[in-house]
Amino acid sequence: EEQKRLLENRPDQPQKPKVLRIAIIGAPNAGKSTLSNQLLGRKVFPVSKKVHTTRCKARGVITHQDTQLIILDTPGLTNPLKAKRHNLDEAMLTDPWDSMKHADLVLVLVDVSDHWTRNSLSKEVLKCLSQFPHIPSVLVLNKVDVLKKKFLLLEIATDLTEGVVNGKKLEVKSALKQESSSSAKSPLHITQASPPESKVPGSPFGQEKNQAQEGSGLDRSSDVGGAGTGEGPNHGPKDLKDMKGWPHFQEIFMLAALRGEEVDTLKRYLLMQAKPGPWEFHSDVLTNQSPQEICDNIIREKVLEYLPLEVPYGVTQVTDIWEEGECGELLIVQSLLVPRESHKRMLIGRGGKVISRIAREAGQDLMNAFLCDVRLKLKVEVKG
Repeated sequence: EEQKRLLENRPDQPQKPKVLRIAIIGAPNAGKSTLSNQLLGRKVFPVSKKVHTTRCKARGVITHQDTQLIILDTPGLTNPLKAKRHNLDEAMLTDPWDSMKHADLVLVLVDVSDHWTRNSLSKEVLKCLSQFPHIPSVLVLNKVDVLKKKFLLLEIATDLTEGVVNGKKLEVKSALKQESSSSAKSPLHITQASPPESKVPGSPFGQEKNQAQEGSGLDRSSDVGGAGTGEGPNHGPKDLKDMKGWPHFQEIFMLAALRGEEVDTLKRYLLMQAKPGPWEFHSDVLTNQSPQEICDNIIREKVLEYLPLEVPYGVTQVTDIWEEGECGELLIVQSLLVPRESHKRMLIGRGGKVISRIAREAGQDLMNAFLCDVRLKLKVEVKG
């Protein structure tokens, strides 16, 4: 009820409100929800190793002083063939595009631990960027902690940007210099190619500029006409088949979203990009999802985690009981409906081990999300 009231009430506008709507796009399982949760500081989006954990375009809200960041956590960009295989509804194909229409800035997330896909943006991502070239875009290389050879980041960054960032050509400095300068602190002090000088005076990037530039081995020299403004070389859909990267990114960030490394640097950058405009949400709102949606998503995340292959995509969730106890604890009873008896046996597990683990872990996550005690009971039934 409290969440409903906050969402329905008019936002508490400060005197000079600023706002930034951020679409996070990328291939399925690039880590979009993990990054969203890290930026928010609390888990409100489901995360799992399986693709298509995020099924809808939920919003996360960060309110800091007079600035509101609205994160549009979108389903992974996919195509109709893959959507059919994973039993996905039509919205999974259209939601990322709808989010782009409402965005002021787009973060393109790439998982650098996947050596099959990390050196080129997917066709779906390139198509999305080329349809909205007027929206500023930022490249975020995720899971950089997994890479043992840090010089690979330079190759990946060059491929994904076509060698151009913010209208300037990237020059790769010697890998030796990069290794020695970054080892002084941690290899993750390669946050980004340095922001242009014209950014807000006294920005936190001022002191990091040389360090970040040296550490990443990225040096922007010689302007490239119009790139980054959308006015330069026109990359229409007809050119996409020849493209591996996008030459109009304004910045590159390198981070490990799961460990939270460098997420604060990205958050500060996003706050600096906000423009004057009215807030959309009350300052106490963290997400536009209802508590029931958060609950469904968290339980579904665990089902995806512990069931093999395509099995979890056929599970239907029905909430039987949702009530508050005398001491403020939340009692939730949910039925998980599966299409086959064999799926039921898998979900329960030997001696009830699998379903007990799902209930225990989901209950803990729900306590962290709702900041109250949660008693969660799960039942498994075959669909009638």
